[in-house]
Amino acid sequence: MLPALHAFQPHLLSLLRIVASLVLFSYGTQKVLHFPAVEAVPAVGSLPWIAGLLELTLGFLVLIGFKTRIAAFVLSGLMAFAYFLRHAPQSFYPAQNGGAAAILFCFIFLFLVGAGGGPLSIDALAKRKQDIAA
Repeated sequence: MLPALHAFQPHLLSLLRIVASLVLFSYGTQKVLHFPAVEAVPAVGSLPWIAGLLELTLGFLVLIGFKTRIAAFVLSGLMAFAYFLRHAPQSFYPAQNGGAAAILFCFIFLFLVGAGGGPLSIDALAKRKQDIAA
């Protein structure tokens, strides 16, 4: 059974990248594009708005798998920064301070720094074209 599951590993990596970045991207759309509508939105130029801009732009890059490692590195740092700046001062425990998502995003994107975007990405497509041309 395990050898059969190993065959799916590259595609599951791409699925993890797509789902994680899509969720993060949705936080960016809320903060910057005000969609889906929320009652309170950050002021333009504020720290939460800048974080939303990074979530929106870099989240999209990771979503499509373009320059995945670089974008994921910045997003991993952003999520660590968000956790320690916003959540950790409230409580030590993530279940109490609301920072569980930030921690998970941080380590998922850190994993993507090392693993790359997987076979269903623009990075992989560009590498295949480069290998064919060489």
